[in-house]
Amino acid sequence: MAQARTAGRKYLKAFVSGFFVAVPVTVTMLDRFAYVARVEGASMQPFLNPDGSDSDVVLLNRWSVRNFQVQRGDIVSIVSPKNPQQKIIKRVIGLEGDFIRTLGYKNRYVRVPDGHFWIEGDHHGHSLDSNSFGPVSVGLLHGRASHIIWPPHRWQRISPVLPPNRGPLEPSEDQD
Repeated sequence: MAQARTAGRKYLKAFVSGFFVAVPVTVTMLDRFAYVARVEGASMQPFLNPDGSDSDVVLLNRWSVRNFQVQRGDIVSIVSPKNPQQKIIKRVIGLEGDFIRTLGYKNRYVRVPDGHFWIEGDHHGHSLDSNSFGPVSVGLLHGRASHIIWPPHRWQRISPVLPPNRGPLEPSEDQD
């Protein structure tokens, strides 16, 4: 009986010490490297949640944005400028210094200020994005979506792609 009690304490001690090592390591990994997030709503349709019934789950790479480096076409997670308790996922349309033709913003054309970028949802009219709140500070950047990992039939790597007719204006384009 005493031997069983000693073995039980030994296993409990090993579990507790392993737990106190595993939790900080896991939290650090999730904070610094990557984590998964469910994408809900219609704002990124048709690329994410194409049928509207299922939510896609994406891998958000935190390591790749540690220096706030993003490129046009990346799908990023940011802290919402309207609600700091919420994270939103949108596509990067313009980087600092770019001139953007907006879709309903207060100005028809905007120069993206230094330290900011322009984000939009793929489903215009169903997205709370830079057309609602303007350029977004890179300090709100949280992660870059690198893969769709759920549902299994949609597994894929996410490459940066700009939607047709979106992106920075070329110097030769007229700015009415």
